[in-house]
Amino acid sequence: MGATTIGALIGGAIDGMSGDDSAADGALIGAVTANVLKVVLPIAVTYAIGWGVLKGVAVLSDRIKEAV
Repeated sequence: MGATTIGALIGGAIDGMSGDDSAADGALIGAVTANVLKVVLPIAVTYAIGWGVLKGVAVLSDRIKEAV
């Protein structure tokens, strides 16, 4: 089952809990949110890992310079 389908199901279920007649608008919002997260999350994780590596290299560089 794809992320879009799961997002639509979760969005529809959440919207249905509010007592509205139709859960279609919640399903649509859930599907769109799932597609946005499929793009944004990998970018955010890649950025965070890259920042951590660069920060680690800077700290290591400072320690090497102090030792010399």
